[in-house]
Amino acid sequence: MPGRQTGRHVLGSVSQHSNIKLHTVAERVIDWALGRQPLPEPVGHELGEAVERRSRQGDAPDQPR
Repeated sequence: MPGRQTGRHVLGSVSQHSNIKLHTVAERVIDWALGRQPLPEPVGHELGEAVERRSRQGDAPDQPR
């Protein structure tokens, strides 16, 4: 499933670039999506960056910055 793979890739990129464990990043994004809490930094910033990188690359793997 491309959508699931893309989502996992984006979350993995956020985890790697923010030095926060993947499961913690996923929990923060879920809490934000459900309106439980605002998206904390650096997760919010890195999520925006990862989505932008991914949209520029299409299906290509994430490039280190």
